Amino acid sequence: LHIAILASILSLIICWLIRDSRRVSNLSGKHVFVTDCDTGLGKSLAKWLDKRGFCVIAACATEKGGQELRSSSSLSLKTVNLSLADSNSIARAVVFVTEETAGKGLFGLVSIAEGTAPVAPTDWLRTEDFHSVLDVSLLGLIEITLKLLPLLKKAEGRVVNLINAKGLMAFVGGGYSLSKWGMEAFSDTLRIEMQHFGVKVSIVEHGFFKAGAVNSDAIERDLLRLWNRLTPDIRDSYGEKYFVE
Repeated sequence: LHIAILASILSLIICWLIRDSRRVSNLSGKHVFVTDCDTGLGKSLAKWLDKRGFCVIAACATEKGGQELRSSSSLSLKTVNLSLADSNSIARAVVFVTEETAGKGLFGLVSIAEGTAPVAPTDWLRTEDFHSVLDVSLLGLIEITLKLLPLLKKAEGRVVNLINAKGLMAFVGGGYSLSKWGMEAFSDTLRIEMQHFGVKVSIVEHGFFKAGAVNSDAIERDLLRLWNRLTPDIRDSYGEKYFVE
């Protein structure tokens, strides 16, 4: 019995030592760029990293979002406007990050993006409906990652892609699940390729959390808009009863 207790204590000590050895030290001067920081998870993460001592560069879609974040953070936290659907906006953000890191490289890139996606059966949708989410949540994130790779390689940093687990369950048509599965594949490939440069690539599949009430009225209005634009033959194939249910 005593041997078993000693073995358990030894195992715990080893686990603690391994855990502590993986913690990042000397946080001062390490730059981390976080996307989608206006509200929710991105904003909370930027503030937490700032309190830990990282040099945080937070990307916000609106000037108001940036002002609110700066007002509740330290002076070292910087914000930059970013629209992941706009290549020019991405290019400007990359220039800003390059200037802020001042030759040190980028220690971390944390990507969070939730594009607007219509919720409806697939044959109710058009190509532009897929673009509304894929341009932000997949192609936009890929573009900014590619443009920041030189800075990440310089610092032997890490890429962390946060993916909402609900997007991995394909229960409705549209581009939302496509964007999340696409980021999984992109991250897995990049992880293998970046090992040579000392850059780590991780995926965090986070669960559901309270980020505001679901606007059922908006979803219903969007469904009605899509229903009304359907061709008569597609609408007849579903029938009015399908839409009401």
